[in-house]
Amino acid sequence: MTEFVLVPGLFTGSHVWRETAARLEGEGVRAHPVDLPGLRSGDGADLEADIARVVATIDAIDAAADGGVPEIVLVGHDYGVHPAVGAADRRPGRVARIVYVDTAPVGDGVPALATVPDQELRERLAAAGDADGVLPPPARDAWRRWGSTAGVSDAALDRLTALAAPQPLGTLLRPLRLSGAELPPTTGVLCAESGATLATLRMLLSFGDPMLKALARPEVTFFELPTGHWPMLSCAGRLAEVLLAAAAGGGQSLVDTADGSAAEDPATAGYLKPFLLDVTERPRERRGTLDLYVPEDAARTPRPAIVFVHGGPVPEGAEPTPRDWPTLIGYARYAADQGVVGVTLDHRLHAVTAYPTAAADIEAAVAEVRADPRVDADRIALWFLSGSGPLTAPWLGARPAWLRCLAASYPIMAPLPGWGVNDARFRPAEVVARGGTPPFVLVRVGREASAVAATVAEFLAAAEAGGAPVEVVDVPDAPHAFEGLDHTDSARDAVREAMRRVLRRLTARR
Repeated sequence: MTEFVLVPGLFTGSHVWRETAARLEGEGVRAHPVDLPGLRSGDGADLEADIARVVATIDAIDAAADGGVPEIVLVGHDYGVHPAVGAADRRPGRVARIVYVDTAPVGDGVPALATVPDQELRERLAAAGDADGVLPPPARDAWRRWGSTAGVSDAALDRLTALAAPQPLGTLLRPLRLSGAELPPTTGVLCAESGATLATLRMLLSFGDPMLKALARPEVTFFELPTGHWPMLSCAGRLAEVLLAAAAGGGQSLVDTADGSAAEDPATAGYLKPFLLDVTERPRERRGTLDLYVPEDAARTPRPAIVFVHGGPVPEGAEPTPRDWPTLIGYARYAADQGVVGVTLDHRLHAVTAYPTAAADIEAAVAEVRADPRVDADRIALWFLSGSGPLTAPWLGARPAWLRCLAASYPIMAPLPGWGVNDARFRPAEVVARGGTPPFVLVRVGREASAVAATVAEFLAAAEAGGAPVEVVDVPDAPHAFEGLDHTDSARDAVREAMRRVLRRLTARR
């Protein structure tokens, strides 16, 4: 017999698990939603008290066992995974599996402050160090800042707000302490509307992310739900099915595909596959963090330039670096074939918190490109890919006369809900809504993750409202980062059309 211990996250109690627990028990298994003491006792409560509560639940299950010892599965939602892991450590061998619901892995010495999604708030709480205070719960219209509320009904959101309680800061600021005992196998439940998908994790794994390397083992499994951060409220039945499957050892690993076969080697990830167009094998000029691909006659007549900005985050130390990816090289060589200088660069978007650093890197790179005597400094375009989409905002707002065009391919046009990045400087929709922005060419793919597609839709709606000049090139059947994955005529035509539109803006007289 399997019994589930359901540990709630920030501001919440056992009430959030009510429907999921009922579905589990309807399948003949017992479920134990936990009320953590921290939310009841307030100031001064800490993580150890919450761990002790989960341990007590495990002990009570054992004491009530009639016959065989039940198999226990601990399920933690955001903050709740910290007391769950702590309890598994305190009762080694008694927990069969830990299930992480829309939260990152945890480890020894790491405080649960990381589960607070708002970067600025995290930094403020860490600097204050007031472990005896409390964090007030969100107002009804502020829950989305703590995770995507996609799929949560108005009634469920009302109940979530009404029953929310202050979160004791001691539960967040005091680190998790583990003994070193072997922990049980784990399963992650990814919530796509938060921006977490298997495809995203596999892409980050191919970048060399060290955390994901540790998770890329057959015994670490994942499920993906098409919902937001609170699946126990938005799709309780489906979550119950996933928990039962997880308890049985189901799910996909990062090294397996949906049909159970081995996933392709990260070395053959899409961005490392050959570019979809045949381009001239011209050499690069490497200068610091820049690579330039220069047309043969640029020394006689300065040429416009297109600066291609890679996405991310790309972990520091990842090899090869983005400017050595065939996709970026392909775009730059294609630009040079069209008679303009193609530029790639490595910038420091190593984490979702690093947009300000990456923005400064790009600004410096553009200044260096414009200073090159072979470049027409009054005719520059910037072309952004994937996770660099938020970096378009500063350029949309600055509107320098020499910036003739911006472009973006399958962009993420706002920080995703799970990132906790609320810096208004990197929200392009807010800029285009005001109008007066440079021309913008956007390549939109049809097989996009829903959370990413929502940011594009928001941007396009804001552009229409502000009368901003945005042109869309659609690739209906293509996936994210399609240049190495989809070598169809329609994909090739889309890249050619996007380049044609950018070149038209670059070469137009004013």
